[in-house]
Amino acid sequence: MKPFLEHIKTSKDSSWVLFDRRLPAIPFEWHYNSEYELTLTLNSRGQRFIGDNISRYDVGDLVLIGPKIPHTWCSSEDVCKEREHQALVLWFSDAFVKGMIDPHVELRPIRRLLERSSRALTFSEPVREKAREIICAMVGQGAGPRLTGLLNVLLLLAEDAGSEPLASEANQSESFAEATEERIGKVISHLHGHYRDEMVVEKLVKVGALSRSSLHRLFKRQTRMTMGMYVAHLRVGHACALLLNSEKPIAVIADEVGYGNLANFNRQFRGLKGQTPREFRRAVTS
Repeated sequence: MKPFLEHIKTSKDSSWVLFDRRLPAIPFEWHYNSEYELTLTLNSRGQRFIGDNISRYDVGDLVLIGPKIPHTWCSSEDVCKEREHQALVLWFSDAFVKGMIDPHVELRPIRRLLERSSRALTFSEPVREKAREIICAMVGQGAGPRLTGLLNVLLLLAEDAGSEPLASEANQSESFAEATEERIGKVISHLHGHYRDEMVVEKLVKVGALSRSSLHRLFKRQTRMTMGMYVAHLRVGHACALLLNSEKPIAVIADEVGYGNLANFNRQFRGLKGQTPREFRRAVTS
């Protein structure tokens, strides 16, 4: 797994980033960004996991994700076999928002849109289609026209009465001093790389360079859940991807995501998803 905290670097001639990502398949890789993220997915179908939300996505899927919301896409098939899965990803920072958007009264609708993105947002089909045209055109443009395109897209999304939140309110995180956030980020990154293993608190104390009590307290403030529950979300989230995209037996999937006991896996899966793994697989593949 890649590190949980994904660092985004801007180029010298731009204050934000447009990334044209093309892959044979989009892998399941949980991460979060410090930036706002707008992702347009092309030539791909599968599932997206954003916070505590799991949904199917299709060609033209468009999602706006606020900072620090864990997310990933996981493809199940491409649409055109001759082309790769494609995601056009737009990243811009809070500093960009404060410098470019906040000073201008005409752009206040964008600020309100970004405030709502703390739960991640999906958009109506007509708006997605218009946004897709603008974003795809931006790929071949210079820095100036791209900036205009970004503002036009955000204004378009801000006016969409059909936009809907994805993640629950409980999934929103709290801001910390940079040093503290870095320590909790190391712990979270470690959990994402070792969630299949037994969780050893003493190891996490060393990873985060925190006392045991501070680790529990700060982790819960950052993620709105205990470390044990966080690991359960990771395991069940990955199990969902395997249930949807493979024909592996449920017992094998349980073992692969860290459950040596099938009954415990079924119990935690039902507790988080409201149905058994078998019911989940049947519901989404029927």
